[in-house]
Amino acid sequence: MKRNILIPTDFSGNSWSSIGYALKLYADEECTFYFLNSVAIKVSTLSTFSNKLLETLKVDALEDLKQIKNLVEINYANANHDFHIILSVNDLKEAIKKAINERQIDLIVMGTKGATGAKEIFFGSNTVHVLKVVNNCPVLIVPEDYNFTKPSQIAFPTDYNRFYNVKEIEPLRQLADLYNSKIRIVHINVEEELNDVQEYNLFELESYLIDYEFSFHWMPKYAKKVSEINDFIEELNIDILVMINYKHDFIQKIINEPVIKKIGFKPKIPFLVIPE
Repeated sequence: MKRNILIPTDFSGNSWSSIGYALKLYADEECTFYFLNSVAIKVSTLSTFSNKLLETLKVDALEDLKQIKNLVEINYANANHDFHIILSVNDLKEAIKKAINERQIDLIVMGTKGATGAKEIFFGSNTVHVLKVVNNCPVLIVPEDYNFTKPSQIAFPTDYNRFYNVKEIEPLRQLADLYNSKIRIVHINVEEELNDVQEYNLFELESYLIDYEFSFHWMPKYAKKVSEINDFIEELNIDILVMINYKHDFIQKIINEPVIKKIGFKPKIPFLVIPE
């Protein structure tokens, strides 16, 4: 199966980190990579602009996109990979949504750098906005300056309160398939024992992963959920964190948290967010 992977870029060093990680992660897979830039980001920072200025921004951005494509083709030469560029005058959110539909995108890869002092520092302001509006495509968030490591260990936190469907679990399985990764399912105990619904969902999850190497892990409730997940990542040398973006759940709380009540979750490893 050939994958279509979208990588938004603002031509920063951080976006180069996400490009390099994606190319290495899928080195042995047939993929078409789309490098997307939105000039609307630059235009929105200007109080006034003329059509001539917009055309200048478009010409400059197009040249930068072509340069990325050329550099990637030279430095990451790979018969499995094709590269295309997309220049959009829409804002980034709309540009990404349009690309998903028109190019049948299977995965978005983004970096984490955000505006200093803003709540989005934990994921990056653009990444936060994308997570809020994209509900039909997984998003892989790559920490700034993260060096690629083959993902031998994947963490999948869950409270077992929601029913899983195949569509939600499939990105996790596809990720594990790349390097025969072990899937570590972690549950933070906020109850003494699972109820009937949780037991059923655990059984269903187990059936979905029957062909994979996986294990269940139970952690006592001793700190904030973000701290416990980070502890689990360090203790088991986890290479990628995977979570489903349920409404009113953990990820939603992070990206919607008021500035004054910031949740300090800045993943140190790549973080795959699967839409509900």
